[in-house]
Amino acid sequence: MIRNMMTTAATGLAIFAWSLPAWAAPTDELLDALGVPQIIEIMRAEGMEYGDTLAEDMIPGGGTANWQATVSRIYDEDRMLATVRETFASEFGDADTAPLIEFFDSETGQEIVRLELSAREAMRASEIEDAARATFRDLEGTDSETLAEIAEFVDTNDLVEANLVGSLNANYMFYLGLVDGGALQMSEGDILAEVWSSEEETRVDTREWVYAFLLMAYRPLEDGVVEEYTDLSRTAPGRALNRALFAGFNTMYDDISYALGMAVAREMQVQEL
Repeated sequence: MIRNMMTTAATGLAIFAWSLPAWAAPTDELLDALGVPQIIEIMRAEGMEYGDTLAEDMIPGGGTANWQATVSRIYDEDRMLATVRETFASEFGDADTAPLIEFFDSETGQEIVRLELSAREAMRASEIEDAARATFRDLEGTDSETLAEIAEFVDTNDLVEANLVGSLNANYMFYLGLVDGGALQMSEGDILAEVWSSEEETRVDTREWVYAFLLMAYRPLEDGVVEEYTDLSRTAPGRALNRALFAGFNTMYDDISYALGMAVAREMQVQEL
């Protein structure tokens, strides 16, 4: 499960029976089996909401119709999906897709994907996210077997650290967009210092979000399913999947974050004229 601080995304993702042409690449088939097109739809909706927040926080006078149109172009679903597909295929390499497709095409895999997508959509509502985070905080430090299973899954896939790195990189790209767009005057060292100053706060927030999301998504699963999923993550194809998903979504978010920084810079300058 992938989360970005500026917007968010989930790994494990998805199973919906998509009809593919005979020439479709194996990695495209896998991504469609994972429901990546559906998660990108959710991510676009998150992005449009984040655009409103950016306007309130950084643009004098708030967002305009032109700003909303700009954000909509930045969060273009076709381009987002194409970026993920291309980067995923390159990073996945010649790893075997067969056991992954078999797992996610199974009834269990379909349920995992459905629950992940449902939880991701639900957590767009702040009150639901707050409740999910509170559930995790209540369980933390207890002998909860459910929490222990989730922790093993998180550790196996290095979800906190991988999400943290992706978030910091995206924040760097946002600042770089602001600088290149003329809104700020900062050196690369200044940007890095600013981004890394929030590392610990970002780590704590990321960890809480990851656990809150997974506890909410996987709670309905039958006993043993999370362990089965964790075992799959330990295999060579499972490791390739995790690595390639993070690469694909992080590349997409880096592009979006830079574009948002540039767009904010332009809007700030227009407002000043």
